Amino acid sequence: MIKGISRAFNTSDPSVMSMMEQTLANNWNRWAYTDYGTDTSYTYGDVAKMIARLHQLFRQLGLEPGNKIALCERNCAHWAIAFHAAFSYGAVVVPILADFSIEQIQNIYNHSESKLIICGHKYADKLQARVLHISNFSMKDQPLAIDMSAYTDLQPSQVKYFREKPDNLALLSYTSGSTGRSKGVMLPYRSIWSNMHFADEALDFHAGDKTLAVLPMAHMYGFAFDFLFEFLIGCHVHFLTKTPSPQVVIKAFQDIKPVIVIVVPLILEKIVRNKIFPILHKPHIRFLTSIPLLRQAIYRTIRNKLYNALGGNFYECIIGGAAFNKEVEDFLHLIKFPYTVGYGMTECGPIIGYEDWSVFKKGSCGKTVSRMEVKILSPDPQNIPGEIITKGANVMLGYYKNEQETLEAIDEAGWLHTGDLATMDSDGNIFIRGRKKNMLLGSNGQNIYPEEIEDTITTHSIFEESVVVQRGEKLTALVYVSESTLEQHGLTTHALEQNLSHYKRQLNTLLPSFAHLSAIEVQKEEFEKTPKKNIKRYLYT
Repeated sequence: MIKGISRAFNTSDPSVMSMMEQTLANNWNRWAYTDYGTDTSYTYGDVAKMIARLHQLFRQLGLEPGNKIALCERNCAHWAIAFHAAFSYGAVVVPILADFSIEQIQNIYNHSESKLIICGHKYADKLQARVLHISNFSMKDQPLAIDMSAYTDLQPSQVKYFREKPDNLALLSYTSGSTGRSKGVMLPYRSIWSNMHFADEALDFHAGDKTLAVLPMAHMYGFAFDFLFEFLIGCHVHFLTKTPSPQVVIKAFQDIKPVIVIVVPLILEKIVRNKIFPILHKPHIRFLTSIPLLRQAIYRTIRNKLYNALGGNFYECIIGGAAFNKEVEDFLHLIKFPYTVGYGMTECGPIIGYEDWSVFKKGSCGKTVSRMEVKILSPDPQNIPGEIITKGANVMLGYYKNEQETLEAIDEAGWLHTGDLATMDSDGNIFIRGRKKNMLLGSNGQNIYPEEIEDTITTHSIFEESVVVQRGEKLTALVYVSESTLEQHGLTTHALEQNLSHYKRQLNTLLPSFAHLSAIEVQKEEFEKTPKKNIKRYLYT
């Protein structure tokens, strides 16, 4: 592991396009992308030729640099190639989570003023948009398609892309898909370059290394560190195209044996809770672990089995995107499992905090990364939690078409107010203590905004008030409806409660899969409110 020294990137030329040209030229005949479990694979040379063909198609469509191109599909090699093509053309890429509903995808397409969306057939037939099918790169309702015979003689030396300016808009990443609260995070090229340079400083990857992309690439955590950095280094990236259940993920890790494991906490938590804890709680194992010499041998065996279950070939396991269960983390630390926990947010593209596992401090989320500053707004940051504020190269330009929220998020001195509460020890380790904002984190790392779910509930159901809370990995809607409203609909309280499953199913059709409700609970009285008539949310969460 080489810390603080750039190995692969030319820091005198802070250009992501230059990095792309370099990796394509240097790794022309190496494998770049494979869809795990299929025969679909592309070399770096193949990727360069497909980029050139897509550029040809973009010109035919009259697209220009600076236009926005949306991208919506589950992880696959064609997602990666479509991104590279749009990005290197000079377009602003708008990645959209494939779990969003059609209505939300349409809202983002419209709000972003995208000129094209590259997506799968699942979405194409339902969108009012200019659509390029991602499976074969053909246009919906148009005869245009990329010429597969073109650019077969393209040479590495001929790969040249435009040169970006650091503060120009590169990526528009939406944290929400609803109409009223859509927040498009405007990430400049400097943010992407800085995140890539951080990874080059911190992670010891080499051309030809095998990696497995599990996290959604439309989410900045997966985009930056499960996909783009590996490509720029020359790795062979395998895409898990299936739903990442623990069983599917473990088999893929064992087959591919990646050099690094990048996951959300849910994966490790399920493995430890379902496979390891039941064994440790057996009476005879508890007795054996009470004996110091035997305890260490048992822990060493468990560590090795867990390590091998994840491929047995990785330097460290990087965990991020959601809060990590303390009990599971304590156990991983106890058995000396090589894990670390990072901290970031979409608005920083995403990295803010990280530390190598060998010096990582349990319970923290690392230290401030290069080219970033972090402060804790507290009179005593080591003991009294305060809001994390940060500034530096990674910070966004602001929220698209939302000057008010931009002004609230970034102050006059350039500090981004994260909404997260933390303490910081004397060594600079950051310890998250809570969230100032109401945002919830889904089990797979997605940002969940309860106000948006609540808005859907009160708009599309009989319920007049609601508060969405998180219990474990599940979302529960606490709801209230008055007697007068029930009477208007010819219902009794008993009849309402008998139909809660119906309301849940109906509402879930309007929500992205990661924001589905697991239960609805009817409150007998109105929610307590402030003088301004805002619900006192803290009383119910």
